Amino acid sequence: MDKQRVNRLLIYVVLGVYAMIVAYPLLLMLVTAFKSTREIFFAPFALPKQWNLNNFVAVWEKANFPIYLRNSVFVTATSVVLIAGLASLAAYALARYDLPWSNALYVYFLAGLMVPMRLGVLPLFLLMKNLRLHDTHASLILTYVASGMPMSVFILTGFFRTLPKELEFAARIDGCTEFQVFYKVMLPLIRPALATVVLMNFVPLWNDFFFPLIFLRNDALKTIPLGMTVFFGQYETNWGLVFAGMVMASIPLLVLYVLLSQQFIKGLTAGAVKG
Repeated sequence: MDKQRVNRLLIYVVLGVYAMIVAYPLLLMLVTAFKSTREIFFAPFALPKQWNLNNFVAVWEKANFPIYLRNSVFVTATSVVLIAGLASLAAYALARYDLPWSNALYVYFLAGLMVPMRLGVLPLFLLMKNLRLHDTHASLILTYVASGMPMSVFILTGFFRTLPKELEFAARIDGCTEFQVFYKVMLPLIRPALATVVLMNFVPLWNDFFFPLIFLRNDALKTIPLGMTVFFGQYETNWGLVFAGMVMASIPLLVLYVLLSQQFIKGLTAGAVKG
C-alpha cells in the first residue's frame, strides 16, 4: 500500500471518528425522547423498552407546539428572506460599481461585525416600544435583519467580485436592464453563497432565545425556544417530554440543511481550488 492510500485511509478514519462523535449526542437525544423519566434515570444509554410516540403527542398537545412552530417558521423565514434579498442587492452594488463611497459603505457594513447586537438591547427595547412594535413579530424581524446584514453582505460581496465583468457586458448588449442583469445573470451564479447565507442566519435565528424574551410577552406570539422553556418549567421532572421537544424543534433545521447542504458545501469551498 503506497503512501497516498495510507494518508487517505487515515483521513477517512479520522473523519469517521469525528462523525461518530458528532452523531452520538443526536442519536442519544432521539432515543431518549422515546423513554419515560424512570427509564432515563435507570438506563440512560440503553434502548427504550417500548417504542411509542407518547412524549411527542404530549408535547404537541400540551405545549402549544403548533403555535410556537408556526411563529418560529414565520419569523425566521421572513427574516432570512429579507436578509438574503437586501444583502444580495447591497453586495451587488458594492462589488460591481466603482463609486467614491463604495469602500466607505463596505467598511460600514464590516463594522457591524465588531459590535454585538445584544449590547444595544436597551436602546432597541425603547425604540420598539416608541414605534409601538413591542410584543409583535415585527420587532424580532427588524432586529434579526439588522443583525444578519453585515456578515451576509461581507460573504456575498466577495462572491460577486469573483464574477467576470464580461457577463454584465454581454447581458447589457442583449438588452437587459440593470435589474435583469442582477436577477437573471448574476444571482443564479451565486447560489452557493446564498445557501451559505441562508444557513448561517437560519440556525442562530431559529435557536434564538434572548430577543424573543425581551420583545415578546403574549404567549400566542412566542417562538419555540421561548415557548418550550415555559413548558419545560411546568414539566421539569418529565425529561422524556424535554427530549421529545428538542427533537421536534431540531427537525426543521435538519430538513433545511439536507436541502441546502450541497450548495452550502460549494459555498464554503469556493475559491479553495483555482480552476
